[in-house]
Amino acid sequence: MNKKDYYEVLGLSKGATDEEIKRAFRKLAKQYHPDVNKDPGAEEKFKEIGEAYSVLSDPDKKRQYDQFGHAAFQNGGGAGFGGFNAEDFDFSSIFDDLFGGSFGGFSSFGSQRKSTNRPQKGRDRLIQINLTFDEAIHGCKKTVALSLEEECDKCKGKGGFGEKTCSHCNGRGRVIEEQRSFLGIFQTETTCSYCNGKGKTYEEKCNSCRGTGHVKKEKELEITIPEGVDTGHQLKITGKGEAGYNGGPNGDIYFEFKVKESPIFIREDLDLYLEVPITITDAILGCKKEIPTTDGSVILEIKAGTQNGNKLKLKGKGVKNVNGRNKGDLYVIVKVIIPTKLTREQKKIIEELRKTNLNEESEIRKFNQYL
Repeated sequence: MNKKDYYEVLGLSKGATDEEIKRAFRKLAKQYHPDVNKDPGAEEKFKEIGEAYSVLSDPDKKRQYDQFGHAAFQNGGGAGFGGFNAEDFDFSSIFDDLFGGSFGGFSSFGSQRKSTNRPQKGRDRLIQINLTFDEAIHGCKKTVALSLEEECDKCKGKGGFGEKTCSHCNGRGRVIEEQRSFLGIFQTETTCSYCNGKGKTYEEKCNSCRGTGHVKKEKELEITIPEGVDTGHQLKITGKGEAGYNGGPNGDIYFEFKVKESPIFIREDLDLYLEVPITITDAILGCKKEIPTTDGSVILEIKAGTQNGNKLKLKGKGVKNVNGRNKGDLYVIVKVIIPTKLTREQKKIIEELRKTNLNEESEIRKFNQYL
């Protein structure tokens, strides 16, 4: 399904600041909220606005969207991203931040606001990994040290002992108040301050996690990095992120790579470029040259009369596609070195060479006819 650009939905241009995004959403949400706007299509427009804001207001999702567009959130993401499902997004946080509550308890998907005592997925993590050029080309294994929030073993993630229903919100996790504004009468729904939105209270708080249900733990994770990754590529490890809430699943971990440049190769997607210096005599007479590749050295025949800047192709000697079997090519750029200092004997030989009919080459003759 073709989706409208999120920046276009909010009436912004790409590169808008966080404040501009928030201001645009605030304006449009008030305009199209179904409790205020009864026009046909207002509710769908409101959903579209909410989805756009949920992505662009999140730094990680915004960065992914700016780089890959909607493809970042489709079918698990073409670049290692987790798919974004707007129905799983808790829009209550948006309204709490921007409006101090909801409009009539209406969520952006036409149902009553869900309280925070429902199962919620844990937070995702984004970790940057530095790689050498060879590690990126050939793939490798890395052991990464992480500090993650995990479920408290002592209270099993509940945060306390002696569970009972919160008497202030009757287990909903949220409380509703009516208020008047220039738009009419609206209901303000906020998190219950007595149970912090859980809908439950405990006779005894867990002293291990201090009532949060989560504790920080240091752990190591070994990951296998495939061949061919480049700077900006991401690898998703499902279910290894922060612990979920109320029995919800763990978040995911995204490893983003930063690859150090090679001292000799220049990479362009799957192709590699290598500048090879040769002497002027080798260029004239031809030669065989040992050429380094990412898989070891090969012998390359350089034909007689090779010109400076000539490009020679070594098929299949480039980078492997991280999502397939095909490989790019290696292009050898010939750089003819002109000597700046000659011995007396070398100069004599060159002078003798100049007396021959080399100056009758076609390109030179073509130029001389205009003199």
